[in-house]
Amino acid sequence: MSSTPSTPSVARPSVIQLAIKEKAALYAAYIPLFGEGGIFIPTTREYRLGDDVYVLLSLPDDPQRYPVAGKVAWVTPAKAAGSRTQGVGIRFPKDEKSRLLKLKIEETLGGHLASERPTQTI
Repeated sequence: MSSTPSTPSVARPSVIQLAIKEKAALYAAYIPLFGEGGIFIPTTREYRLGDDVYVLLSLPDDPQRYPVAGKVAWVTPAKAAGSRTQGVGIRFPKDEKSRLLKLKIEETLGGHLASERPTQTI
C-alpha cells in the first residue's frame, strides 16, 4: 500500500453568528469605509487577511438574520494599541444581497446619526 502525499484541503469558511442589539453597537461595528460595506466582529479566534468567513448577522429591532459570505479585510490582534477590541473586519461581497444589507444598515443608522455630523471612522 503506497501513501500519496496529501494535498492541503480547502478549509471551509468559519461561521460566525453576530447579533447586534443596539444602534450604538451597530454604529461601532459597521465599516462604511468599505465600498460594499463591512462589519467588525470581536473574536479571539485567529484569522488571516483574505480568509473566507460566513456571517449570520442580526440587526437591532429586526427579526431577520442576514447571511454574508465575506472576507477578512483587517485583523486587530490581542493586546492591540489603544485597548482596541481583538477581532476582524469583514468586507461584504459585491453582490445584490450585500448591497441591500448595506442600505438596511445605513437606513437603521441614519435616524440614529441624523443630529450628528458624519464621522470618518474605520
